[in-house]
Amino acid sequence: MSEDTHTGSLYQKFPVTVQRGQDCIVWDESGKEYIDMMGGYGTALVGHCNARVVKAIKDQIGRIITVHSSLYSKVRSDYLDMLADAAPPGLDRIHFSNSGAESVETAIKMARRFTGKKGMIAMRGSFHGKTMGALSVTFNPRYRRNFMPLIDGSSFVKFGDISALQNAINDDTGMIIVEPIQGESGIHMPPDDFLAETREICDSKGIVLVFDEIQTGMGRTGALWAGSHWDTTPDIMCIAKGMAGGVPMGATLTRAEILDSLSRGEHSSTFGGNPLSCAAAIATLQALTQDGLIDNAKDTGQYLYSGLQRLQDTHGIIREVRGLGLMIGVELRFVVRDILHDLIDRGVIMLYSGQTILRMLPPLLVSKNQIDVVLEQLDAALTAEENRRSIGGSKR
Repeated sequence: MSEDTHTGSLYQKFPVTVQRGQDCIVWDESGKEYIDMMGGYGTALVGHCNARVVKAIKDQIGRIITVHSSLYSKVRSDYLDMLADAAPPGLDRIHFSNSGAESVETAIKMARRFTGKKGMIAMRGSFHGKTMGALSVTFNPRYRRNFMPLIDGSSFVKFGDISALQNAINDDTGMIIVEPIQGESGIHMPPDDFLAETREICDSKGIVLVFDEIQTGMGRTGALWAGSHWDTTPDIMCIAKGMAGGVPMGATLTRAEILDSLSRGEHSSTFGGNPLSCAAAIATLQALTQDGLIDNAKDTGQYLYSGLQRLQDTHGIIREVRGLGLMIGVELRFVVRDILHDLIDRGVIMLYSGQTILRMLPPLLVSKNQIDVVLEQLDAALTAEENRRSIGGSKR
C-alpha cells in the first residue's frame, strides 16, 4: 500500500483495507464483511456511522465547523451542560482537547498548578499516551527508553498494591494517576478495595487523584464511568476515544478549585471544543443514555465473558479471561499473531495487548448473535492453532 510508503512503520498493520462501516460491521474493498471487535481501538463506541452522530455532523457542518474558545458557541455550551450533568459528582469543570494523550497532559498541568508539587505516581502496566508528558506516566519501557529524559518526578508501583503505593509517596507527591481497569497492558482488574483506599490516601495527604477513563469511560464497562463500579470519584478524570462517536475529541474533567488554579492563557487548545466535535459528542452521549447502549454493554458483555469462559474450559491454551462490560481480554499461552490473522480470514477483526493477549473493544451495540459468531470463529481459530502446534508447525 502507498500508505506505508508515506507513514513508515509506526503502526502494526493488519491486511484489511476498510472501505465502509455500519454499526459493528466493516467491509473491505472487495465487499468482504467483518465483525469489528477492535472498534477503532475503542473509538467506534456507538457503532460505525451511528445514525445520531451522522445526522449531527451533517447538520453542524453546514452551519460552522470551527469556533475558537475565545468566542462562544451554543453547541459547545450545550455539550458542556450535558457532560457536566453526566459526570461524577463535583467534576463539572471541563477543558476540551483533541485526544486522550492531550487530556492526560492537561491533567498533569492541573495537578502541578493546584498542588505546587512535581511528584507523580503511576502504575506498573499503565498506559496514558505517548506525548512527552503522558509518556512520563506510561510504564512500558519500550515506549520510554529512546526518549529519556522525560518529566522528572514520576515513579511506578504495582497496580493494586496499596502498601507499595503508600511507600512510594513523599513530600513532593502531588498526583496519583490510575486506570480503573488497565487496558493496553491486557485488561487487568483492580482489587475490590484498591481505588477506594487510594482515594482515602489522596484525601489524607492532599494528593490529586486522576482517573484515566479514556478507554474505560463512556459506558464501556456497563456503567457510564468505570470508577462508579467501586464507588470512587477522582479529582480529575480524563476521557477521549469514543466520546464523539469517532470524531477526534478529548476532555479533562475536574473540580472548580483545581481548574481555577490555572491562570488565563496557561493552557489552551486551538481545536478543543470545536462545534463539529461537540455536535458529534452530544449525539454520542444521547445514544449512550437514550438508546440502551450502556445496558447492552453490561448484558452483552457478560454474555461474551461467559462464552469465553466456556472456550477456556475447552481450550487449554487459554490462560485467563478477564474484564468488565465490553472491555475484555483473553490471555493465551502463546503469541497471538497467527490467531489474529486467522480470525481476519474468518471475518472477525480483533485487537491485541502485548504478544499473548486478545483484546476486545467492540461498539456497545454489538448483538448477542454477533457475539455467537465471534465465539464460533474464535473456537475454530483456537482449534486450528492447537492442531498446528500438535504437529510442530505454524501457519505464518
